[in-house]
Amino acid sequence: MLEQLNEMESTGLAELAAVADADDLEKWRIAYLGTKGRLKAAMPLMKDVPKEDKPAVGKRLNEVKTALETAFKEKKDALGAAVEAAAGHVIDVTEPGIDYGLGRRHVISRTIDEIIEVFARMGFTVAYGPEVEDEWHNFNALNIPADHPARDPIDNFYMQQEHLMLRSQTSTVQIRTMEKTKPPLKIIAIGRVYRPDTHDATHYSMFHQVEGLYIDHDVTMVDLKTSLFQFARAYFGEGAEVRIRPSFFPFTEPSAEVDIKMKVKGQWQWTEMGGCGMVDPNVFDAVGYDREEWTGFAFGLGIERIAMRKYGISDIRWLFENDARFLRQF
Repeated sequence: MLEQLNEMESTGLAELAAVADADDLEKWRIAYLGTKGRLKAAMPLMKDVPKEDKPAVGKRLNEVKTALETAFKEKKDALGAAVEAAAGHVIDVTEPGIDYGLGRRHVISRTIDEIIEVFARMGFTVAYGPEVEDEWHNFNALNIPADHPARDPIDNFYMQQEHLMLRSQTSTVQIRTMEKTKPPLKIIAIGRVYRPDTHDATHYSMFHQVEGLYIDHDVTMVDLKTSLFQFARAYFGEGAEVRIRPSFFPFTEPSAEVDIKMKVKGQWQWTEMGGCGMVDPNVFDAVGYDREEWTGFAFGLGIERIAMRKYGISDIRWLFENDARFLRQF
């Protein structure tokens, strides 16, 4: 037994000295120190050693074990980064797995899905359009005159190409849909819009809107208020209420501001959500609809504002900073 241990030590150290890379070092470790290696195989042989020799043989076994393990560690350290890289490919299937966690949809994407689902139950279909628009669809067809302040360059992202811009409202999708579709129609247009606002807690230069448009015979303000009231109750809860205040927009007449009453920090209060009104007859003329036959309403709501109110978010910038600690709350 002593001769076997001496031979194991000398042979093992000699072979270890010849190791030149991480792969060979791993093979050596398995051959000598692994669960089926030579050192493990020698331990059961102790039962056959005479009783009077067991102390000496046991001591020698421990010495060989220490010598081989120490030499292996020194060799591993000497090989450096190459050994560490190779060891990284060794998978111990008995170790507990690493939980990387599951991702989830962004709070804005979830809010959009929820809004679409509510309006779908009310008979609205979804329409989409380009984010790079021309002035005709963004202003002219919406009855916004050339001298209107809304067309000022400081309030829009104009492009170098003539008459092109990043759309400032999703009402452009309504115009494009009406140009291609004969009435009646009932759509919501959802997407990003762009305005050069200074970033603060309630303003951002890119945000999302949902625009509603319903064209049919004998549509009235009662239909508009009913639709908004149904949305508020379905999305914010049975206690939500809608209030409409007189206002002015070039593309609706009459026009109104939409307030929704909801709980904010535990208290009920009125919160502005967007604008609405009956479609101006000049818009019908621009898309070729008969103003004498058709009537309709339109509304526009800010999706970030809806999400902030529903989920108690006090700063719009948090929605775009992609901080996982914030996003995983929703």
